[in-house]
Amino acid sequence: MAKHIAVIGDGESIKGFSAVGLDIYPIDGGEDASSVLRHIADSDRYAVIYLTETVYHATGKTRARYAERLTPAIIPIPGVTGNQGTGVQRLSSFVEKAVGSDIIFND
Repeated sequence: MAKHIAVIGDGESIKGFSAVGLDIYPIDGGEDASSVLRHIADSDRYAVIYLTETVYHATGKTRARYAERLTPAIIPIPGVTGNQGTGVQRLSSFVEKAVGSDIIFND
């Protein structure tokens, strides 16, 4: 079975992803982002789940459940409110773990 890619975030930030074939899950207010993430991550349908940075930060405990799994990969992306730097921080921490020093960003 082929795995798919999902995007969770506010409707304005993610609506364009459906045009390129990704499954979108708009979270606009009353819905609980953690329950949506849990539902689609447990479905075993998705290899990658992109979260807008706002949703990424709001789903910390839920994301932790999937941190050690190979799939789905949960990746933050900027929303329409702008880049909060989450992706760069994660990349920096991965590089530091891999080589023992942040050789890319030199912070």
